[in-house]
Amino acid sequence: MHILLTGGTGLIGRPLCRYWLQQGHRLTVYSRTPERVVELCGAEVRGIGEFADYGDEPLDAVVNLAGAPIAERPWTHKRKALLWASRIGLTEQLVDWLQGRAQKPHLLISGSAVGWYGDGGERELHEDHAPVIEDFAAQLCGAWEETARRAEAFGVRVVLLRTGLVLASHGGFLKRLLLPFRLGMGGPIGNGRQWMPWIHLQDEIALIDFLLQQEDTQGPYNACAPQPVRNKAFAQALGRALHRPALLPLPAPVLRVGLGELSGLLLGGQKALPERALAAGFTFRFTDIDSALADLFKDAA
Repeated sequence: MHILLTGGTGLIGRPLCRYWLQQGHRLTVYSRTPERVVELCGAEVRGIGEFADYGDEPLDAVVNLAGAPIAERPWTHKRKALLWASRIGLTEQLVDWLQGRAQKPHLLISGSAVGWYGDGGERELHEDHAPVIEDFAAQLCGAWEETARRAEAFGVRVVLLRTGLVLASHGGFLKRLLLPFRLGMGGPIGNGRQWMPWIHLQDEIALIDFLLQQEDTQGPYNACAPQPVRNKAFAQALGRALHRPALLPLPAPVLRVGLGELSGLLLGGQKALPERALAAGFTFRFTDIDSALADLFKDAA
């Protein structure tokens, strides 16, 4: 299978490339720095800087994961514009290019996030639930999904991947937590009661591959483990995995002053459940937070 991947040099994309190369797939990665694709993704992976550079050769599937990190810095007007352009703008370019191709891929798996639901409070959130709150993250994910679904109009089956917090030892949001937790200064955020829908990186890769292989997958799938945890429980589990205390809370007022509107993303949460993935027959390797973190930090002192 020949797969075109955007976001192939990112946290999920790099190991996904390695996995699919082992499966014998051909990979092309769209990147702002195509000259680095071989270095980051593998010698067998072709890098392109424009969709038109792909050429006329057949294309079986597209996996669209590109997007600037949403929680990396405060949401100024400039940052919001970048987040929008890196998701909706790029997906618009992708869909327009696919529409113009004589040969269309049979499947587009396009990124989204559980932020689509907004702050869900105590509700259990399945894929058929409507957004709870239309905050910026929900608007961003909503427009991202809507743009990707335009490909359905010309016969491409579209899968929407509503990903939770991806757990990886070498990057993502965990990387920013490691220093304070290893210094014994970690703890819950705010009151610690907000739900955290998480997924181990290995399960994220396995789920994307699963959705690629199925012939009837379509629409949204919550990419998060079956057992979400509250923020306080997550902090305690991370402390156990690192053999450190996790007792120092980060007060909500301090977070609001420092991060502004972005603080709502950290103080809110979603009790999102992977109902459709489980119904389709997908099996999670890591279903509880302790086993997931123990796997990631099994060599921690």
